[in-house]
Amino acid sequence: MTRPWFLATKIGGMLLTLLVASLLIFAAMHFAPGDPAAMIAGPNAREETLAAIERDFGLNDPFIVQYFNWVLNVLQGDFGRSYVFRSDVMALIIPRLATTLTLVAYAGMIILLLGVSLGILGAFKEGWVSRSISAVTSVLMGAPTFVVAILLITVFSQYLNWFPVYGEGSGVWGSLRHLTLPAISLAAAYLALVAKITRTSVRGEMFSEHVETAKARGIPGRFVVPHHVLKNASSQIFQVSGLTLAGLFAGTAIAEQAFGISGIGSLLVEAATRQDLPVVQLLTLFMVVLYVVLNTGVDLINAAIDPRMAESGSTA
Repeated sequence: MTRPWFLATKIGGMLLTLLVASLLIFAAMHFAPGDPAAMIAGPNAREETLAAIERDFGLNDPFIVQYFNWVLNVLQGDFGRSYVFRSDVMALIIPRLATTLTLVAYAGMIILLLGVSLGILGAFKEGWVSRSISAVTSVLMGAPTFVVAILLITVFSQYLNWFPVYGEGSGVWGSLRHLTLPAISLAAAYLALVAKITRTSVRGEMFSEHVETAKARGIPGRFVVPHHVLKNASSQIFQVSGLTLAGLFAGTAIAEQAFGISGIGSLLVEAATRQDLPVVQLLTLFMVVLYVVLNTGVDLINAAIDPRMAESGSTA
């Protein structure tokens, strides 16, 4: 199978995944306990009022009809109205989106810079350095985000008073100070994963046959490391880093709740608690779309970096 077929397969798989995900999301919200009409009209609404709402919103239509209507509306830019906030769903999301994207970008930078650096350092430095990095990353991988958040708040906010603990701040410097602890808590487990994968990949390449051959031919280490070790390990490092960045959006809900940040993660938690189905549906779909698109993008970029991936992934 050629590269165009690899591209078509990846994009086709992405679209199919999104279709199935949208169906599952809508089904989960549709069959969840509670009456949407009562949520819209309030607890003291009359029967005729509830019947009129069900008729206007198509709540009496068969499930599959409601699903296709929802998909068509989303594709046309109509994302529905919030049951609780009484406004367009997009009007709720857009003001919060920039905050969440900034938080994710900040956490992503921490993951890439520290994770890859610690992984490379652990691969090349034997002894206590490697063991210390391995121990720290093992602890971070097992620590839940909310536990890391509590520790960061206790140490860096209450005792040291270095960083604020609530809100997202204003301006560049204010936002950086307010988002530093949330970004670290969000990045901790992913940083440890990237560090471990980086260390394993680099060490695997250090003792590979082509590296040993390069050393036997007398090529200096300063050329072997970047051109043979790091270059060949970069594909796997890039792949796990890309998947990690895509997965950050799912963790924003905990970090934003812990630090009182008004992002889409905290909005998702609030909407789910108050059974605001249109908001939950769209935010869940949004996060799934981001994850699937980024995942597919990582695969395509990896295939461009290493064409052997496209060949191996296309042979069946």
